[in-house]
Amino acid sequence: MSAVAAAILPQAASADAVEDFYHNKTVSMIIGYNVGGGYDINARIFAKYFPKYIPGHPTIVPQNMGGAGSRRAAAHLESVAPKDGSVIGMVSRDLATEPLLGDAKLDMTKFIWLGSISNDISVCATWHTSPVKTWNDLLTKEATFGASSGGADTDVSAHLLRNLFGARIKLVTGYPGGSGINLAMERGEVEGRCGWSWSSVKSRSADWLRDKKINLLIQLGLEKSPDLPDVPLVIDVAGTDEQKQVLRLILSRLVMARPFVAPPGIPDDRKLALRKAFDATMKDPEFLAEAEKAELEVNPVSGAEIDRVLAEVYRTPKDIAEKAKKALQQN
Repeated sequence: MSAVAAAILPQAASADAVEDFYHNKTVSMIIGYNVGGGYDINARIFAKYFPKYIPGHPTIVPQNMGGAGSRRAAAHLESVAPKDGSVIGMVSRDLATEPLLGDAKLDMTKFIWLGSISNDISVCATWHTSPVKTWNDLLTKEATFGASSGGADTDVSAHLLRNLFGARIKLVTGYPGGSGINLAMERGEVEGRCGWSWSSVKSRSADWLRDKKINLLIQLGLEKSPDLPDVPLVIDVAGTDEQKQVLRLILSRLVMARPFVAPPGIPDDRKLALRKAFDATMKDPEFLAEAEKAELEVNPVSGAEIDRVLAEVYRTPKDIAEKAKKALQQN
């Protein structure tokens, strides 16, 4: 047998094994947020096309498991879900740096990152009736912001701006996801929200932008969105190099705006197959057409690229990581 043939045979056997495993299989997709928000919409559209590229073409069944900024879903993936590739999930990008910035109950470095549909920035915004209409206003006038449970983007971003810049945000927590906060803004229960994915704003609240129903105060990201040239970027308003380092660590997770993961410990051949299927789905014409119709941004980030970003993040000096952790604490 030639050396080339000897090398190909194990790969073919591995591919056959993956196909055999997924044939007639139902794969659960655990979505760490409630129905109707940006994560949920992205996940459900993706789930329709992803099986085409997994060997064996399993059926994927989305299941919502909201709570604690998707930590409930991640904990389920880590501790309860089978570690065989039959369960995957979509969780908050914030969990990527949980061991550095959180309470370390979840070690997301052990999870298998399949990829992200997009990278992103997020924004803070207020309802048009609020007296707080700019970033500078937020530094001098108190505004009531809505948030989900502790650990969600809406909660964490508000704490960051309060602790690092003294933003005068009064936080009301406990809303069931972004759609609940938006409804509260319309009703006048709260004036605004932070940690709002810009891609979700454009896709789910385009009429608010058109009708000037919201004031965009500041962008949270590593680079400005070309859509928002007149909205300040948080790194640009930082006064010291230390503040900028803290922000870069915290905001690095926006590179993976809509990440899909598999539990720790799934077999390597299934990990590779799921990652390849993710990358292929990102090029699928039908997926791209439906995403465009739903006004979802598709700027894919591969699982390998997420691994690279996280490796860099985890080289952050300990003193900066500690300061970043303090900047996210509830006060």
